[in-house]
Amino acid sequence: MSDLQTFRKETRSWLEANCPPEMRKPGDVAWGGRNAQFSHPDQEIWLQRMGEKGWTCPTWPSEYGGGGLSKEENKILQEEMGAIGARSPLGSFGIWMLGPALLEFATEEQKKEHLPQIVRGEVWWCQGYSEPGSGSDLASLSTKAVEDGDHYVINGQKIWTSYADKADKIFCLVRTGPQEPKHDGISFILIDMDQPGVTTRPITLISGKSPFCETFFDDAKAPVKDLVGGLNKGWTVAKRLLEHERTMISAMGLSGGGDGSKKTKSGLAEIGKKYAGINSDQKISDFALRRKVAMHDLNSRAFGLTMQRVGEETKVGAPSPAAAMAKYYGTEHNKLRYELMLEAMGTQGIGWEGEGFSMEELQITRDWLRTKANSIEGGTSEVQLNVISKRVLGLPDK
Repeated sequence: MSDLQTFRKETRSWLEANCPPEMRKPGDVAWGGRNAQFSHPDQEIWLQRMGEKGWTCPTWPSEYGGGGLSKEENKILQEEMGAIGARSPLGSFGIWMLGPALLEFATEEQKKEHLPQIVRGEVWWCQGYSEPGSGSDLASLSTKAVEDGDHYVINGQKIWTSYADKADKIFCLVRTGPQEPKHDGISFILIDMDQPGVTTRPITLISGKSPFCETFFDDAKAPVKDLVGGLNKGWTVAKRLLEHERTMISAMGLSGGGDGSKKTKSGLAEIGKKYAGINSDQKISDFALRRKVAMHDLNSRAFGLTMQRVGEETKVGAPSPAAAMAKYYGTEHNKLRYELMLEAMGTQGIGWEGEGFSMEELQITRDWLRTKANSIEGGTSEVQLNVISKRVLGLPDK
């Protein structure tokens, strides 16, 4: 028996023994944190067991709490989890964005302090990038950090900060070199949200949910030791982290969920059959809709293969425009998926409340609205096209 075959056998046995019954059903994913909330006791047990194993971050080095798995071993782990319907144990910006950046840019002390906490789900991280006057032109940010002894004093405002009202800490871009060119005067710093100088205010969305917040810093403090990547070197860290964020968001084109965390109960073809009817061949009766659904399915499969390559490129080597390409296509592809759902469902796809609509129909409406934000967060589709035009096509800035 080969090493990989042995690993598969041992993994299958461990999952069978340790994955609780409730975690083998579809449902929400825990986000952890200092004040973690779980929808079911099994969810907490599953997070603890996977965290101890390092399998919340299976490919991270074991010295930082990760699983230390190879690419081939991680693929086996995902396959075996899928075989029993095991739910992801942890959702975390720490896993998807901050962790990979820390592995590349942080000091050894910073890695040992922060990475194991991310693996175990002990800290809920949020991202402090965009500001009211600095979104697409992120480098124009004005939130400032001034060194004062062993701390930085931070003043300013961030906006569209996902889950800031629930997060324990924030990885943040601040201006530390006001006299430097705008890209050169930025630093990347880690800030504790639980202090008097930090306040948050949720932003209500049309979808009825509010993951986004305004975040205010009024003489907030962060230790000098929590500056990552060096003073005034934050833009390099920020660009790399944006690649991980854009790769994460682009995966929504595969997941089918408006917020990337879930799929609708029915697939696109099933929804087409249910609402548009079927012909004698048991296919969607509306030929035009059937053709659109078929093309969307083919593009989804091609995009899935492309995403595998993009994921590998993001993990190694220099910054690549592939993440911008994937983010643009993935979010636009997901928007089209929901537009096709609404085309098939007709008026049943635009309900907001009432007995005339099922819970799934109401969820699809909200997810459709949420897809619009997917093409804005992490850099708008227009910004991604600018990146592609300059870095792939070699077009001039002006």
